[in-house]
Amino acid sequence: MPDFAHHLIAWQKIHGRHDLPWQNTRDPYAIWVSEIMLQQTQVTAVIPYYQRFMQRFPDIASLAAAEQEEVLVHWSGLGYYSRARNLHNAAQMLVDEHDGQFPHDFETILSLPGIGRSTAAAVASFAFGQRQAILDGNVKRVFARHFLVEDWPGLPRVEKQLWALAQELLPQADIVAYTQGLMDLGATLCSRAKPKCGVCPLMQTCRAYQQQRVTELPASKPRKASPQKHTTMLILLKGNEVMLEKRPPSGIWGGLWSLPEITADESPEQVAELRYGLQAECQPVLKTLTHAFTHFRLHIQPQPMQVLRIKPQARAAGLVWLALEDAIGAALPTPVRNILLSLK
Repeated sequence: MPDFAHHLIAWQKIHGRHDLPWQNTRDPYAIWVSEIMLQQTQVTAVIPYYQRFMQRFPDIASLAAAEQEEVLVHWSGLGYYSRARNLHNAAQMLVDEHDGQFPHDFETILSLPGIGRSTAAAVASFAFGQRQAILDGNVKRVFARHFLVEDWPGLPRVEKQLWALAQELLPQADIVAYTQGLMDLGATLCSRAKPKCGVCPLMQTCRAYQQQRVTELPASKPRKASPQKHTTMLILLKGNEVMLEKRPPSGIWGGLWSLPEITADESPEQVAELRYGLQAECQPVLKTLTHAFTHFRLHIQPQPMQVLRIKPQARAAGLVWLALEDAIGAALPTPVRNILLSLK
């Protein structure tokens, strides 16, 4: 077991990643933001978002003082928007309860909204040098292959086994290089597809490599048919302006601006009049757009409508009319932005 950490640390110091925007700092805020963004998102996608986010919100105080709307604008397109809401809420908690300082205590870090055990461990390791075990998706893959863990890592008993391994493998020193090395190995060499076993520092002790079973592991999640959902989105147009509706604070796309939705058995004209106080007529529908979520696929039929008359209640709270260019730049879900872009 000590050889595992020794070889990984030696490899990371020479061949690992050292120039990512959130590296070479001990600032817990910068590390925390990067770890939240990296949850379920590739490094290459995160980098430009991280740089813009840190330029606008360089510290806990600036993030806590911002309106959630602006935070979501800077997150728009990155997906999994509950991460942004939790990050904002946690920053406000830190200002209110910790004088705007990021806590050193691991249990306190873990208590913040949106921070799980592995994320808390990564922040504690990189910012404070604490010996804490991480276990993200990349690390699960490395462990499953190296130690020949057969079953799907999402099973509770398998996850428990992997956490025990993660804890047992922790070195006494060089915890930052070790933690970064696990992340780097999983992201660059021990990838899901086309792993580069020939240059892996752990090749000699990897049981999956020895048994030529690398491509089999980790075991995949048992497949279920992905549920299909359908919705119609109304594109209510008045001149060059489009009407956006604020979504509820929780749930899919919580807190973002979106296009009004109706069900298949609702009439667009009636909904426009009864719900929004608009007299509008339908234009030809646009091409159906499909957006994949983690647990289902959403098929969106965009229905453009030309507004002929508007009543006062259409300017109520939760509704806004914006020029098309301004609407495209608002805090929108990616498929809604794509729909608006298609109108140009």
